[in-house]
Amino acid sequence: MAVSTQGLFLSLGSNVGNREENLQVAVQAIFKRIGTLVRLSPVFQSKSWGFRSNDFLNCCVEVTTRLTEDEVLHICLEIEKNMGRTRSVEKGYQARIIDIDLLFFDQKIIVGEDLQLPHPELQNRDFVLYPLVEIAPDFMHPIFGKTVRELFDQAAFQAEIKKIDFNLTDPKSQYPFGRFNYIAIEGNIGSGKTSLATNISREFSGKLMLERYADNPFLPKFYDDQHRYAFPLELSFLADRYQQFSDDVGQLDLFSDFMVSDYDIYKSLIFSKITLAEDEFQLYQKFFNIIYKEAVKPDLYVYLYQNTTRLLENIRKRGRSYEQNIQPDYLEKIHQGYLDFIKFKDKSKVLIIDVSEIDFVNNRKDYLFVLDEISNYR
Repeated sequence: MAVSTQGLFLSLGSNVGNREENLQVAVQAIFKRIGTLVRLSPVFQSKSWGFRSNDFLNCCVEVTTRLTEDEVLHICLEIEKNMGRTRSVEKGYQARIIDIDLLFFDQKIIVGEDLQLPHPELQNRDFVLYPLVEIAPDFMHPIFGKTVRELFDQAAFQAEIKKIDFNLTDPKSQYPFGRFNYIAIEGNIGSGKTSLATNISREFSGKLMLERYADNPFLPKFYDDQHRYAFPLELSFLADRYQQFSDDVGQLDLFSDFMVSDYDIYKSLIFSKITLAEDEFQLYQKFFNIIYKEAVKPDLYVYLYQNTTRLLENIRKRGRSYEQNIQPDYLEKIHQGYLDFIKFKDKSKVLIIDVSEIDFVNNRKDYLFVLDEISNYR
């Protein structure tokens, strides 16, 4: 699949039936099947363009997606069909329950039989430019070398168009992550916790706190010689995690409703119990207990369970050289350590999601399933 993009702009229009509802249904389908809605424009009303019919309601949306332009086009056509649109073989414009057009896809220029990007007529259509300039005034047209604002200012509009008193609902509002102050996403090595925490933070404007494992000089050495480097590794992780929590929690972004991390500081004790000799663990636990009393605890602790086979596949795919020799029994010990911790944790704050048979990183339907599990947890 393609990497995420923040230059996908779609135009939506309807002039049949309940037009406001049609636009909302289409927006919801785009969110579910294509990607995150970054911006929703106001809704504008205009006369039918190129033929006589009822007035149109139009809007534009900006979307981030992991799909290709051909996949987006295919899904847009499916959404139209599922909503009841029947495309006529006759030439010319017709009334329609919903119309979804691709306007821009980053700075791509495509001239194909089924798809042209940028949309070849967007600069001539007032019902596109009015809503588009509201959400992307500075976006540069890759062919004309002009911003949307410049195209808008230079356009020769023919028909009257007006903003109506109706606002589309952002589908993200059905996920009230703002009721949490702090969510910790936890799981075994390779479970996808970093990907999930990152996506939630990006999509719902949460402050993201990621474990800084890449900066730890003892980690590669540990995988080569666990007995020698286990204690300095675990102690350095503990110090770094506590420092990070102290810094980040004390500097919460005023524009973030909540914080989400890809680890909880308690994982330090879980891993150290597996990697350290008994006498080293007893000493380590004394340091940990002092620090843990001061650590911020999550409002919700999400544990992503994946079976060992899937974990090993994920570890292999991400290709970190120092992880390639991790053994199944090591992963199973880590999992048991998490379960032992969860047994004694407040059950009202723990959610276990089995993700062994889904791919929430690359499949949006699976990702939304995980969001639903978190959002609906009480």
